[in-house]
Amino acid sequence: MQENEVLCVGELLIDFFCTEAGVNLSQGEHFMKQAGGAPANVAAAVSRLGGKAAFAGKVGSDPFGDFLVQTLNEVRVNTELVARDTLSLTTMAFVSLQKDGERDFMFNRGADGNFTRSDVPLSRLKQATIVHFGSATAMLGGSSLDAYFYLMENVKREGQFLSFDPNYRSSLWGSRTQDFVDFARKGASMADFVKVSGEELELITGNGDVTSGVKLLHELGARTVAVTLGREGTFFSNNEYHAEVPSIPVQSVDSTGAGDAFVGAVLFQLSRPNMNFEGITFSQWADIITFANKVGAFVCTKVGAISALPSYKEVEG
Repeated sequence: MQENEVLCVGELLIDFFCTEAGVNLSQGEHFMKQAGGAPANVAAAVSRLGGKAAFAGKVGSDPFGDFLVQTLNEVRVNTELVARDTLSLTTMAFVSLQKDGERDFMFNRGADGNFTRSDVPLSRLKQATIVHFGSATAMLGGSSLDAYFYLMENVKREGQFLSFDPNYRSSLWGSRTQDFVDFARKGASMADFVKVSGEELELITGNGDVTSGVKLLHELGARTVAVTLGREGTFFSNNEYHAEVPSIPVQSVDSTGAGDAFVGAVLFQLSRPNMNFEGITFSQWADIITFANKVGAFVCTKVGAISALPSYKEVEG
């Protein structure tokens, strides 16, 4: 039976993690290179679980770009829509964990910001059953912002399943918080599935109550909403019913990429053969979210994002 493809659109970048604990970036001396980018992590999660995944974005024509494409290829993600930029280097992020538990973050944006409409032919876009838009950087500006919503509007028009995770990073947006809110609301208004954290939900809706905030997202147009609340589990709503799905207790080592793994696990299940989006009952949704919570918890027990992703057998075995 033919597999349904999940196409993830957004950033693919290099994360440099400081290996010394309790220091800021000016003090750090040793860094570990890893593949990063939220939508790329989602694509890798889908593929690791046994689904069919593709990624669309832009990296530089440099060794880091080679490394990122190779990393996705190794987990069987289709990279034919990864464009190579000859004018800008691959985007890089530097992160350290300080004594107070806060992360010191520096971002050098490069090729991902030059992603354009023409990098994804509409004929190829239509081949995906599900299209996921993840955005730590895609909505910041430049040609990527235009391409992002252009592609989103085409997915909506074609009736494909549209998934959206706004991925707010305060260190990226600075004083432009209202821009983020406006763009996130626009994305949510077109989405069949929206994933946000509790903090993002309050920022986007201006409402600190989860139930009320989710109701506002539904009023914007979001069909289903999942709010990840860490140890408290996940609040899920299909605009008719809602429930809090418990988290899976684990000894957390590194939570990097857990939210992306959660999204990937949801989309993997939705992409399975014979899945009818319109006919999913609330009970089935609860099972989908429970499985996704398991996958997110599994990732927390290992270091890294893509390297920590489990197979289906590891989750259910």
